[in-house]
Order: sequence, then structure tokens, then C-alpha cells
Amino acid sequence: MTIQKATNITWHDGEIKKEDRERLLDQKGTVIWFTGLSGSGKSTLAHAVEDKLFERGHLTTVLDGDNIRHGLNKNLGFSPEDREENIRRIGEVAKLFADTGVIAMTAFISPYRADRDKARSLLNKGEFVEVFVQVPLAVAEDRDPKGLYKKARAGEIKEFTGISAPYEEPLSPELVVDTSKLNLQQSAEKVISYLEEQGIVKKV
Repeated sequence: MTIQKATNITWHDGEIKKEDRERLLDQKGTVIWFTGLSGSGKSTLAHAVEDKLFERGHLTTVLDGDNIRHGLNKNLGFSPEDREENIRRIGEVAKLFADTGVIAMTAFISPYRADRDKARSLLNKGEFVEVFVQVPLAVAEDRDPKGLYKKARAGEIKEFTGISAPYEEPLSPELVVDTSKLNLQQSAEKVISYLEEQGIVKKV
């Protein structure tokens, strides 16, 4: 549990509301939370969706796991406690983007259900879209784009999800995308179609 240390603070609301920004951008401020094993294709899929939405005139951003650890979360490791804090911070940042009407996509392993549920709880119903990027461990390990599974198997990386640390699959995600069965184009279209169906973006 995160302790509130700051005192004598007051939340200030501006005159421009989320609905005003959504009307300006012609989209719904939303968090699309891509979760899955390392090598499942989370970042690749998130950026493919971003490209398609950008071409349609939508304002988006992708919060990528590695990138965030270069700055905002550079002081965090991969212990269960640090993973929890990592996701807590990302959830708060993603919410800030969504509150400005932006479609914020996060690409993090985020292995624990409780942490993902906390991120979901920050937003209103329909504003959090959990996308389970599902692949068998063997497929993710065979891809191994960063050579991490090989290092984990050799004992060079501790607390590695899927090998020496758990991954808790989503129980009821809004969307499941199996990138071992769908190519990148098909995977991205599946996400876009869901966003259209939910009225987050308009159909074209």
C-alpha cells in the first residue's frame, strides 16, 4: 500500500474538463493496457496501433516498459515490491494522459493481477482496456528478441517473469490477442475494431 506522505495539499480542478478535450480531439480519453510475457509482442503491437490511429488523426502515446525505466522509474528494480511500484506509477501517469483526452497505451509485462486491477480502479468504467497479448511461453522464449530468456535460463537474470518469477494471466481482459496466430496487421486491426465498437474512436 502506498502511503500518502504529503500533507496540506488540495486537488485543483481546471475549467476545461475531460469531456471538453475529448470533443476537441474527437476521441475518448482511454488507457489501453497491453500485458503479456516478455517477447509476446506488447510494444510492437502498441506501436502498430498507435501508427494506425495517428494516420486517422488521433492523439496517442505509448508508455513502454524499458523506456520508462530509463527515466521515471530508473530507481526501481525487478523485485515484487519494485514491480508493484513500477506499475503503480505507470497507472497514475496513464490516467493523467487519459484525463487530457489522449489514448494512452502501456506496454508492460505487469505480471500481477492485483497491480493491473489497481491501475484499472483509477479510471471510470470503459476507460481501461486490458489487452492480454497471449503467446505460449515456448513461443516467447523462441523469439527472445533481447536475449533475456537465454540469460534467465543461465541464471544471469533473477526474478525473470515466466522463468523464475510468476506471470498471472488476466481473468477477464477486454481483449485477447494471440500474436502466435495473428500477424501484426491482424493483431492491430483487432484492437482498432474493439476501440471502434466501444466508441473510443469513430469507424472509418
